[in-house]
Amino acid sequence: MTETMGLIAGMFLLFALVLYVFWPENGFASQREKTRLDFLLERKEQLYENLRDLNFEYRAGKYPEEDFVAQRAQLEHETAQLLAEIEQMQGV
Repeated sequence: MTETMGLIAGMFLLFALVLYVFWPENGFASQREKTRLDFLLERKEQLYENLRDLNFEYRAGKYPEEDFVAQRAQLEHETAQLLAEIEQMQGV
């Protein structure tokens, strides 16, 4: 292989690499828009995870009793409101 052929092959490879890296994808256009219900269901999962984490950290001794009770009550109240809104939107 001559030096010129190697240079041409290298330039072609560089061009292909640049195309591969910077080629725009149309995947973002096919995503559907989130509805309020989708948002609420995601938030419900977050609240459940927060409650699990709070219980775990309390058992590990990271929270005093009064802080745990207050935080848990606040999370449970928020979860109850969220579940009521989800039920209302789903028509259950």
